Formats: sequence, C-alpha cells, structure tokens
Amino acid sequence: MTLFRGTFLDTPDGDAPGSIRLRADTDAGLLVTDGTIVERGRFVDVAARHPEEDVVDLSAGLVLPGLIDTHVHYPQVRSIGALGMPLLDWLEKSALPEEARLEDPGYANGAATDFVRGLVSAGTTTALVFGAHFAPAVENLFDEAERVGLRVTAGLVVSDRALPEPLLTTAERAYEESLTLAKRWHDRGRLRYAVTPRFSLSASAAVLDACAAVLTEVPGAWFTTHANENTAEVAQVARLFPEARDYIDTYDRHGLLGPQSVIAHNVHATDPELSMLSDRGASVAHCPTSNCALGSGLFDLRRHVDHGVRVALGSDVGAGTGFGLFKEGLQAYFVQQLHGDRGLPLSAPDLLHLATRAGALALGQSEVVGDLSVGKAFDAVWVRPRAGDPLDVGLRHAASAEDALAKIFAMACGSDVVGVWVGGDRLESA
Repeated sequence: MTLFRGTFLDTPDGDAPGSIRLRADTDAGLLVTDGTIVERGRFVDVAARHPEEDVVDLSAGLVLPGLIDTHVHYPQVRSIGALGMPLLDWLEKSALPEEARLEDPGYANGAATDFVRGLVSAGTTTALVFGAHFAPAVENLFDEAERVGLRVTAGLVVSDRALPEPLLTTAERAYEESLTLAKRWHDRGRLRYAVTPRFSLSASAAVLDACAAVLTEVPGAWFTTHANENTAEVAQVARLFPEARDYIDTYDRHGLLGPQSVIAHNVHATDPELSMLSDRGASVAHCPTSNCALGSGLFDLRRHVDHGVRVALGSDVGAGTGFGLFKEGLQAYFVQQLHGDRGLPLSAPDLLHLATRAGALALGQSEVVGDLSVGKAFDAVWVRPRAGDPLDVGLRHAASAEDALAKIFAMACGSDVVGVWVGGDRLESA
C-alpha cells in the first residue's frame, strides 16, 4: 500500500456543466492498494491508522484526477499549428498528407512515440483516439500506449471516398482489418477498441454497414466519428446522403449510435439531431481550440445540456492547438463567454468536470476513473509550478480552492505537470 499526501481537488457529483460542485480536501491522505484508492480522509487520521505504509508527499502543489481526452488524432501529432484554413482546406493541405505518411512503418512508430509522450506530458491519462488509416500503424499506437501504461480506446480509421487514394479502403477490408485489430487489442489491459469511420463525407453506406458489423461482433467496442463540424462539410454530407434526415441520421440509420458512441465537434447541430443523440445516450466531444482555429463556429453547450446530451472535452490534435486539456477548458470558458445569451457560463469546477468526470461518463469508465473517490483507480495529475512563476504566485495567493483551480485552467501548461499516475503507476514520460 502507498499513502499519498496532498491537496486533492475533484468533482465526483453531477453530470452536466453549469452546476458542478468542487470537492477540495487540504492536507488529505489517499491510501492506494493495487492501484485502487481504498481510503480517503485527513492525512493525520489515515496515517495514524496505517503508520507503516510508504508516504508519497505531493503537498507542494495540487492533485487532480487524471485528465480525459475524448477526441484526439494520433497521426496528426506532427502537424499541430497549421493555422489559417477552414476544415476542408486544412484536411487537404495539412492533415491528410501527414496521415498518409503513416503508411511507412518507421514513421508510424515515431509518431506513436511522439503522440503518447504528448498525452502524458499534458496530464492525460485516458483518451479516445482516432487511430490511423493503416492497420500496422494502429498496432504501433496500441503497442506504445500499452508500454507506457495509458488508458486508450482507439481503432482503425476507415474511409472509401473523398480522400487521397492511400487513405482509402473497401468495406470488406475495413471489416476484416478492424475485426483483426479488435480481437488482438480490445479489453487487453487498459486498452479498448473503437470503430472509427472518419466521417460520413468519406465513408459510404457500405463502409458504415461494415462498421456496424464490427460493433455487433465485438462486445463493448466503442464508436467514434465526426459530425457537424463545418458548414461546408455539413452541406456535402447532405448531398451524399439525400435519404438521411440530417448528418446525425447518417450514422443512426446504420445502427451506429448508442451509449457507446462519441461524436466529435457537433458545432452545427439541429434540435432534432440533439434529440436523437439524447435518445440514443450518445456523447459529444467538444473541441474548442480546434473549432476556433479552423473557424468552425461557437459550440452551443447550453443547447446540448438542455437536450440532455453528455459533453466532454477533446483536444482534437492536430487541428487543436496542443494536448493540454487545461487550455481546452479555458477555451471552452472563452467560447461560452462570447456566445452571449446562448452561452452557458462555466465555473472552474465545471471545467474540471469537463476534463475529468465528464470524459469518464462519455467513455463508460466512470466506475473506474474520473475522480479520486474510494473504489476508483488512482489516476492522478500533480500540478506544481516552478517557484516564482505566475501560476505559483497565483496559487500561493488564491482566495479558495476554487480560485486556485481557476488559476490552473487560466495559466497551467505542460511544464506545470510534474507527476502522472495511472492505476497507481507513475508514468515515466511525465
């Protein structure tokens, strides 16, 4: 057993932003056995009951639950920061050429290492990852995530039109390669499989049917894709699927929507689409830096919450501007502030919820991760800025735990993340 000492902040209660309350325990102790929190209380009390246990002192800083990224692209780690283009232009000129490079096994292996290191350095312990269009490159991703110890749900990205030829497949090959990968990696340690058509623009009805077949044959597999990110994209999908009521219906009519579905972006959703997502129990990954960088639009968080659609955060590397979910939370705050009467004002506890427990709920892992309660895995991030840095000054003068948390979202970056644990294991790349 190991006894962790520190100030622990989390949001164990509540499902939707707008009314989340912060739990803050100062000079507390978390007793961890086999990676699971078995006791939480005042440090002096827990230590008195377990005087012989090793103590890990994290009191010089704040400890948060491990961050959960619900939408991030592994092949785009080396193309972050290509600004000045809307979605479809950015795909053509930046993202897709980079993704094609992962056909080279050596290149894919290096990208996998860069990608996993990027997640860990930002304090991300759990991620729903858009894999590659090449099965061997997806193997690289799973290999590296397993080696480092992250919780990753990912899969082969499948498309059969509207992309450069090297990125295309057939419905038959998509089914066979996806099923082979799922049989090898799904529910292996901390890894799970996600069926991943890129989006309806590049996936025909036949490919979507193949995805549905894989979902049926792999119990517990996840489903993720894009929808309603950009108005030009939405218009093209409408032309390609004249029989569908809307973008979300292109997936639903193939049986792809359910509680194990996470739809990225959804900036331009209609009320019927939100009702359908709510009825199916699907979740949405909100990617605020990407939406702003590509000029995709301001996310209607209030409408999603009002319709009962679960929302969590995604970094959307590489259209997003980095792996940091603190930055995504801050940008989500900005977007709602600028959205006028349509915006949903967010507090610091709301931001922590979006970056942790909301992701656990969206990924069906809230019984295991998302907060630091007894019975949960010790997935944690230790934030400790360097002495004299603006964040350090802010934390030392914070008026309350909630004020300190606000300062973390306002100012923290990767260099402030000095420790990352998953299942009680400290990750080496942190």
